[in-house]
Amino acid sequence: MANFKLTVSDIKGKSVTKELKDNDGNPLLGLQIGNETDAAIVGLKGKLKVTGGSDKSGVPMRKDIHGAARKRVLLSKGVGLQDAEIGQRVRKLMRGNTISEEIYQLNCKYDGELPVEAPEEKAENSEEKKE
Repeated sequence: MANFKLTVSDIKGKSVTKELKDNDGNPLLGLQIGNETDAAIVGLKGKLKVTGGSDKSGVPMRKDIHGAARKRVLLSKGVGLQDAEIGQRVRKLMRGNTISEEIYQLNCKYDGELPVEAPEEKAENSEEKKE
């Protein structure tokens, strides 16, 4: 039973966050960063490309680390390394490129445009929740 927070970005730069609970997230298990899957799991038509993510502790996934385990790797640049000077290398804890049950948040790229929700609908939905 995998629970994921999925951040889906489209080609225009707009992003939407969806939460997948229990068996809804099972099609994502075993995918690697860079793989594509059907966008029907979030209610869209088209394809989703997995671009990254992090686990429940906030440890980021990295494309060049194979598997789903956490590893301490020596980094000189790239994902997970902030403010490195020229020639500096730092050993950091990173998560592998395979999606497992420990992954909490996933970033995906949608191949089309996300549908725009009208402001009137948002206002009606918030009023219904207040009552």
